[in-house]
Amino acid sequence: MIVGRAAGQTDTGRKRRRNEDAFVCDPPLFAIADGMGGAQAGELASRLAAAAIEEAAAAVSDKEGVVGVVRTANARIFQRSLQDPGVAGMGTTATVALVDERAGALSVAHVGDSRAYRFRDGTLEQLTTDHSLVGELVRSGRLTEDEAAVHPHRSVITRALGTEAEVDVDTLTVDLRPGDLVLLCSDGLSAMVRDDEIARLLGAADGDPHRAAEALIGAANAAGGEDNVTVVLFEVVEGEPAERTRASSDGSPPRPALDPDEETSETVVDGVRRHGAGKGSRWPALLLVITLLAIATFAVWWSLLR
Repeated sequence: MIVGRAAGQTDTGRKRRRNEDAFVCDPPLFAIADGMGGAQAGELASRLAAAAIEEAAAAVSDKEGVVGVVRTANARIFQRSLQDPGVAGMGTTATVALVDERAGALSVAHVGDSRAYRFRDGTLEQLTTDHSLVGELVRSGRLTEDEAAVHPHRSVITRALGTEAEVDVDTLTVDLRPGDLVLLCSDGLSAMVRDDEIARLLGAADGDPHRAAEALIGAANAAGGEDNVTVVLFEVVEGEPAERTRASSDGSPPRPALDPDEETSETVVDGVRRHGAGKGSRWPALLLVITLLAIATFAVWWSLLR
């Protein structure tokens, strides 16, 4: 078996001004990070995590490697917090998944409440455990799933990357087989769309990750879009595993890892990253246009005076 089509998409949602989510869609490695912190700290934390994961993608080959890259991301965020008091206390979730195509297995390392699901034969299975306040209350029997879905503190997480020098990382390994669809998502999806509806939308997409991503984000926004929503999906298909390279299909060199200080919006289809301008990225061009117009206006005015 091999990874087939893959897609990643992120959306600011309907209530937030900034997008603090980040993702990696670099088959056979995939990841979701959902940042937290005041001002731009959450956005920085998630992008630092995504950059660390993407930089190490070529070297990660097993579950231990996946855990190692999560710990590296944690250290990078924590050190940045120590160096910059303005972002002290920032953190992010991280759910990282690696496909071993030869073994037919998926290894996941997980911190926070961003989720990993496996969709198989019409059934959706949540693979990860939410490190959240309501998650703990549900597991202890003090809340039902329905009560948790509307709890006022459902977004409070109990574990995150970057808030401490060391982090406890959950790990799991599950089997994969052709026909499976794997979904990673931030809680902007899982808090707005129930699992049965996610399963329905995945089934309606007929295995197409790109169609499924658009449908899931549309459903989250239709339900209120209270948070940023990010999804990464990939399908598992029949095939003989081959050696993967980091070069693109046209032979160009590997793309650089994410720049944590550069704001972008992104969509990825079949492992190809498509960049879009993020908030603020158009200002330099706009300033240049305004300056040129001002110079032209002054020149006309000066010629009339003469």
